[in-house]
Amino acid sequence: MTKFTDIGVETHGHVGLIEIRKPPLNFFDVSLINQIADALEEFDRNIEIRASVLAAQGKAFCAGADFSDPARKEQEARAERDPAANLAINHLYVQAVRIFRNKKPIVAAVHGAAIGGGLGLAVSADFRVTCPEARFSANFTKLGFHPGFGLTATLPELIGKNNAELMFYTSRRVTGEEAYRWGLANVLVPQEQVRDAAMRLAQEIAECSPLGLVSTRATMRAGLADRVLAATNHELVEQTRLRATEDFKEGVKASAERRAANFRGR
Repeated sequence: MTKFTDIGVETHGHVGLIEIRKPPLNFFDVSLINQIADALEEFDRNIEIRASVLAAQGKAFCAGADFSDPARKEQEARAERDPAANLAINHLYVQAVRIFRNKKPIVAAVHGAAIGGGLGLAVSADFRVTCPEARFSANFTKLGFHPGFGLTATLPELIGKNNAELMFYTSRRVTGEEAYRWGLANVLVPQEQVRDAAMRLAQEIAECSPLGLVSTRATMRAGLADRVLAATNHELVEQTRLRATEDFKEGVKASAERRAANFRGR
């Protein structure tokens, strides 16, 4: 098994466990998404593993991208000056598509916030186990931005077009109970039981025929990775355009200062 820096990887019988280890908020970057994709590909090659759980340390499941990160700000500044610099950002989505191309079922243990791209990561799993304290948010428009991580393709398929539009247009935080009612989460348990419940679900899946699981999942998710690839290509174009606006800068600043943004449409 590969040694990873931002995730922990374990095996429990026929179930693999991936734990994000960037607490407290588990912000993602290209490296983290790449490591998750690598771990899932290793599970695909391991004949003993039939299902996996994606969990996280800390307060949040994944709070998305850290827009206050100086390295990210410099990357975005380069992208404004030189469109070729967008290749680094695009590379993140290339890694995200790799996650959607894995072959075996994934259960996400969402014990806290899944925000922005973190929501996209949670939705990449086949199932989500959550709790009342969790929050799910596609908060992109509140940042003056466009949704990413393939959410424009995956979220409507999961909860319906209109509910996805509601999340996109309001950037509201959806509670664990509401997520469960909408079908955004499959299991609702007390917070301290989220990971155990996710492991139980993965173990239930892993009791089934491994060949049957891979075959059935391939049928059920046919074309999904390609739809996500097409979505991220479009999302990147829109994100690049909006990243250069005053509204995006104001949205990020307002979010950091925990206040309502003063958007001006420019």
